[in-house]
Amino acid sequence: MLRIEGLTKAFDDLVAVDKVSFEVPKGQMVGIIGRSGAGKSTLLRMINRLTDATSGRILCDDVFDGEVDVCGLKGRRVREWRARCAMVFQQFNLIPRLQVMTNVLMGRISYHATLPALLMMFPAKDRALTIRALQRLDMVSHAMHRADELSGGQQQRVAIARALVQEPKILLADEPIASLDLRNATIVMDALRRINKEDGITVICNLHLLQTAKDYCDRIIAMRKGAIVFDGPPSELSDALAREIYGSDKGGDDDVELAFTATSAPTDFARSATRSGAD
Repeated sequence: MLRIEGLTKAFDDLVAVDKVSFEVPKGQMVGIIGRSGAGKSTLLRMINRLTDATSGRILCDDVFDGEVDVCGLKGRRVREWRARCAMVFQQFNLIPRLQVMTNVLMGRISYHATLPALLMMFPAKDRALTIRALQRLDMVSHAMHRADELSGGQQQRVAIARALVQEPKILLADEPIASLDLRNATIVMDALRRINKEDGITVICNLHLLQTAKDYCDRIIAMRKGAIVFDGPPSELSDALAREIYGSDKGGDDDVELAFTATSAPTDFARSATRSGAD
């Protein structure tokens, strides 16, 4: 169980995330939606401890022994948390000149002493984990290619494989399909849903497109101006409320049409998985 209590992040006078509270049961797939600037990315970065919260608590009982306030972790314990609460970014964050295999192995660094990791001295177990992860993402044939030789969709699958070898309990995905075309966006979302269902890994995914969240997620959390304005199953999010969530502060529809019309085309697997997750 991941429990967020009154989580707040302020940048001087700007409150990016405002007293956010929610719970995520183990194994749920949650989509966080909202217009640009709603606080979605800041929220995920706080959960991963890439950004420190101004106030509030992040409680988890599925990574360490007993429930721990993640906001209070220091040093090595923060690194351990980031290993088990993996992050997938919009811009992939791969090392372009390194091979795919090496990029994925980077996900194992936190499990080893600094010097062997820097020298790429990874044991056979880590290499086996890497090959299996690449096989699951249909990327094993590209293992010896440089990362910068891949398409955007392929790079994102490599990034997901890197997150998988961390053996996470929680997988955070920050706008993972924002820079992808329709076909690659569907492949990436199918992969995240498969990982969620087959491995029981909790997935929290920031998404700009409303239809994608409805197609893939068990639950939707909507944010507006740093606060949660909806939290529930996709079936309960009406078009009228969605238009309020995506509408501009001046009443315009600058983000609305993009959110409603630039939809994904989920596979049959995604549709059936979404239905089973909501049952």
